[in-house]
Amino acid sequence: MSIEFCHQAVMLAEVTEVLRDLPSGVVVDATLGGGAHSEALLNANENLQIIGFDRDQDALNAARKRLSHHGERFIGVHQEFQHITEVLASFGHQGAAGCLFDLGVSSFQLDNPQRGFSFRHNGPLDMRMDPSMQLTAADVVNNYDRAVLKDLLWRNAGEKNAQRISAAIIAARPIATTQELAETISDALPAAVKRRKGHPARRTFQAIRIEVNQELSHLESAVKQALSLLVPQGRCAVLAYHSGEDRIIKRCFREAANAPTPKRYALPPDPQKTATVRLLWSGARKPDAAEIVRNPRCTAARMRAVEKLETDT
Repeated sequence: MSIEFCHQAVMLAEVTEVLRDLPSGVVVDATLGGGAHSEALLNANENLQIIGFDRDQDALNAARKRLSHHGERFIGVHQEFQHITEVLASFGHQGAAGCLFDLGVSSFQLDNPQRGFSFRHNGPLDMRMDPSMQLTAADVVNNYDRAVLKDLLWRNAGEKNAQRISAAIIAARPIATTQELAETISDALPAAVKRRKGHPARRTFQAIRIEVNQELSHLESAVKQALSLLVPQGRCAVLAYHSGEDRIIKRCFREAANAPTPKRYALPPDPQKTATVRLLWSGARKPDAAEIVRNPRCTAARMRAVEKLETDT
């Protein structure tokens, strides 16, 4: 079954505002998706070229079609974002005017039952962003031992009921579909937990998806590469959707800016270290109320951005 790729770009106006007035050159869209952010940037600044990365071939095909009228100003690459430096070098670029990361999962992936991402649609336990990858959600659900399951539920999603859920998954094996998994999780939880806002399986599905796609393992490396590649006055913007991602981004940005953290016992800036970027604002920006009404899935989005300084030692 063919399903048209459709995804609502999150904080599109805010991203465009931050990245529109960049130095002439190449912008890396590290998580291309359907190409809406890239399209807005290409329309806003005729002096930019975009190299877009995505490991989902369907997303890449949709973005290439959408942006084809921009000709050579857009290049789509079927690649993971931890290879930013080598891919740019292969196209003759040693630096970048900007970089965008829109992390997480697209509406197309969530709404296509055959991709197995959603607890709301019944489908196979897959969750692979790149279907050529070997590890699937079914492998995690049916083969990981209880201790490992419990750990990844807490580490990847902060699931407070990780012990209950991991035990229930072990007892219910084999689990073949997203609906079976969602019901197993729901049945394992106390009534009081299920009455809380949001689907009781949301965090578990998130944790398994992150494990399948190794979403956190390469993020720090990719962001640090992006910051290193930025030319003076170049900018990097990141949209994160859960605390694990956001912690990594916050740490990378603050370290590069040599900025003190607001935590009570944090170390002050290192006088021996030279900042390479400046934070464009303190903390994270969030979608406004009107966007959340239009697209409830954007509620968790947190946007951070930095600008490269003239001195880079």
